[in-house]
Amino acid sequence: MENEKEKIEDELTYKIIGCAMKVHSTLGNGFQEVIYQRALAIELRKTGIDFSRELEMPIFYEGEEIGTRRVDFLVEGEVLVELKALVGLEDVHLAQGLNYLAAYKLDKGLLINLGAKSLEVKRLRHPKNKIPATIPNNKSNNPKI
Repeated sequence: MENEKEKIEDELTYKIIGCAMKVHSTLGNGFQEVIYQRALAIELRKTGIDFSRELEMPIFYEGEEIGTRRVDFLVEGEVLVELKALVGLEDVHLAQGLNYLAAYKLDKGLLINLGAKSLEVKRLRHPKNKIPATIPNNKSNNPKI
């Protein structure tokens, strides 16, 4: 049964990535993040995927709320999608995505960079799952996270 749940979740992330690919192939690189957010919202809606955009979520430390952060997208209530519009992703962006997963108590996320010439997508898993994540072309083979 667990494998069936993972298969369904993977189908969801594939659909999200497909929407991001459509946005990137249509718009290309060079726009501000908000433009890509709006376009991705249109694609997700066309695909029938339920999502919240710019959802404000609390951040906790030791059980106490210490602030809030807006999630770019929360898809189907379970997949965090963090968009970037950068020349390239760096380790700090990966760390940010993993920190958001931990803070929001979510298991899966996607870090999507639409600002590069080629679409960049990183699948994220909650840090408790201990699945190492690296960015290609990282000078070090060891992730800094």
